[in-house]
Amino acid sequence: MNIVKHRENDLGFPFIAFEPQGLSEKPALLIQLHGAGERAFGGNDLEKVLVHGFPNIVTDENLKDCVLVLPQCPPTTFWVAKIESLKEFIDKIIEQYNIDTDRVYISGLSMGGYGTWYTAMAYPNLFAAAAPCCGGGMAWNAGTLKMPIWAFHGLDDKTVSPYHTQEMASKLEGKNPNFKCTLYEGVAHNSWTKAFSPELLEWILSQHK
Repeated sequence: MNIVKHRENDLGFPFIAFEPQGLSEKPALLIQLHGAGERAFGGNDLEKVLVHGFPNIVTDENLKDCVLVLPQCPPTTFWVAKIESLKEFIDKIIEQYNIDTDRVYISGLSMGGYGTWYTAMAYPNLFAAAAPCCGGGMAWNAGTLKMPIWAFHGLDDKTVSPYHTQEMASKLEGKNPNFKCTLYEGVAHNSWTKAFSPELLEWILSQHK
């Protein structure tokens, strides 16, 4: 596994990229958006983006033919306020790695869970699948989400109420046949420790437009 740290923000955000061995000429792309605690200025403390989520479980074998990219948000803002910048960043990553545009995925936790919901709603044709964890979206706009989605939340979350995910689920269940939601009993805000699993990675990488 080649792990590349881009501390400059020439593409819009500093980021870390996981490049597994044996990438094809047109690999898939998986974006993970971190939570509020992992923000930093200008690539300082860039390693914070590695603390939670997919970086803890990816290998050359299970990330086969997919680049995992973890951008870092500055501490003066949050992902939902940077959706247009995120779109520009993703477009540049797609160009840089010659990504298969039928296999672009977005995921995120907490602040990044919100970012996942909102970015997927803003650019629904960009993504083949989305996996938001302990975030929330605009339920009235959920009808734009036609792609496969797997949402997660802990029912004992006191930081971000599980209501936000449940509200999105209420609008998507029965309307999006490729939507599923996992709610963890007895789990607080750190539901990402269960959600970001090899099972989720296998599921998301199996999706195509």
